[in-house]
Amino acid sequence: MISKQVKGKDFFNVLKYNQGKVDKGEAIVLDTNLASRKVVMQTKEFNVVRQLRPNLSKAVYHTSLSLPYSDSLSDEEFTNLGKDYLKGMGFIDTNYIIYKHLDRDHRHIHIVANRVKFSGDVVSDSQDYKRSEALVRKLELKYSLTVLEKNKESNVLSKGEIEKCLRTGEAPERLELQRIINEIIKHNQSIFEFEKKLKEKKVSIKLNASSEGKISGISFEYKGKTYKGSQVNRKLSWSKLKTKLYEQNRINPIILQNTGKIGKNQQEARRVRKTSEPNSFNYSQQPKTDLGENRGAEQVNKPRVRRRR
Repeated sequence: MISKQVKGKDFFNVLKYNQGKVDKGEAIVLDTNLASRKVVMQTKEFNVVRQLRPNLSKAVYHTSLSLPYSDSLSDEEFTNLGKDYLKGMGFIDTNYIIYKHLDRDHRHIHIVANRVKFSGDVVSDSQDYKRSEALVRKLELKYSLTVLEKNKESNVLSKGEIEKCLRTGEAPERLELQRIINEIIKHNQSIFEFEKKLKEKKVSIKLNASSEGKISGISFEYKGKTYKGSQVNRKLSWSKLKTKLYEQNRINPIILQNTGKIGKNQQEARRVRKTSEPNSFNYSQQPKTDLGENRGAEQVNKPRVRRRR
């Protein structure tokens, strides 16, 4: 299970986004302690409690919990999971609402909660990402979900990626790319087989190599964006990937050039290809005449002199 958290200032927009999904039939409300079902009134309920701590700028807590594609929970189980998550993160006696989104293949819920409690206390955000990861691992076991290995899913997502995920309900493209690569790289294979399988998933690769064909880096293009292997995940840098790929040490630069996979060394590869092609006729390798001279070379190199008649 993957959790993504965002803390913000405006309850209205995040409630409006999720209610918009509900109105379109793309989401349902699983549970809430709010009295109203209208966004404007819900915002007022949140803000009334928020006024207990007027100096707290980021009182909005918005998180999503996404299951792997292979896992599923009933509405009741999802509701209990959401409540357990809130409780584990310290959100007790505060406003909250739990939505289940239906517009994606993977099951996921969104939770909007108030960091200001009814008592006026504030839910701590100290090490909240670390605490969330530890809590998610426990909930995976409790609800018999697929347990993800530590650091397996991704590098830390950027703030923009997290906000886009929560705004649109779509998994970050970098995370999608990582899942595709991890699925393909499970079995040892050649670099060419690896590239072919990625291409079937609409992912292209580019290899950086020296003029001798020694590969020094790899990048992936997905949905119009290019990522270095280490940007997708530290475990997907070339130094880590090459241990799972045959023919990983040296690739003929001419092959790389012909297939368009060589990156910054394209000009060097062209030079290598040009100089490596055999000459059609090499005079220096021709047999010498009985005079001990290479007549072919002499004819080529010796300037012609016109004799006066």
